[in-house]
Amino acid sequence: MTKPIIYTKQSLIDKLKEIAGMGWIPNARKGNSGGIGNTLEDLLGIKENNLPIPNASEWELKTQRINSSSLTTLFHIEPSPRAIRFIPQVLLPKYGWAHKEDSKKYPTGEMSFRQTIHGLSRSDRGFIVTIDRKEKKVLISFDPKAVDIRHAKWLNSVKERVGLNELNPQPYWGFDDLEHKAGTKLLNCFYVQAEVKIERKKEFYKYSKVKMLQKFSFEGFLKAIEEAKILVDFDARTGHNHGTKFRLRQDCLPTLYGKVIKVI
Repeated sequence: MTKPIIYTKQSLIDKLKEIAGMGWIPNARKGNSGGIGNTLEDLLGIKENNLPIPNASEWELKTQRINSSSLTTLFHIEPSPRAIRFIPQVLLPKYGWAHKEDSKKYPTGEMSFRQTIHGLSRSDRGFIVTIDRKEKKVLISFDPKAVDIRHAKWLNSVKERVGLNELNPQPYWGFDDLEHKAGTKLLNCFYVQAEVKIERKKEFYKYSKVKMLQKFSFEGFLKAIEEAKILVDFDARTGHNHGTKFRLRQDCLPTLYGKVIKVI
């Protein structure tokens, strides 16, 4: 039986530098979208999502493609007050619009509420994330004046259903709940970024950037919302709520930590 590999932080850094020096490495998991992470785990000789550093269970390995425009889901958390069940009871029936598969894939009358919003500017349907530091809340706000002319018909239907006012009550996340949720998801990590190329239909990775990220910063998290680095993603239809997600733009993970050390 092979002895399990145990790393110290320094020996892991040395191994990551060695892997970076190997240049282009073929994807070890063909047809797997998580190939970057899985291939790196194979090279390190560790099990998935299990970074064996003694007395450091709060550390994890995070991998990402360089120059990817995709968003990373940080966590799911529904807005408060939870008893109202905001998405199915308020946002969908009062602010939703006809699903594009209404009367086709889904039953007649199927509504959609899909919005990816942030704190830098309002969406074309008038929604924005606002931060009230005094009340210690992250809120969702609606302004009918910010709705794009393309959605005039929808806006008129909102007027008929609920009126053209601010959301009342406004869906929100309390700082304490959000900080706890983010803090348990955003552990100290080795953040490894890889370049990607495809040759003869095979994917290759070059692990060229490594940072050590420590001490999750809730203030950094709030600023990332205000700067549109973190987005709030609603993805619901009448028949199913896929959950409300906080999602992160590429290359922005280090902004959520108080201590960032460049390894490579």
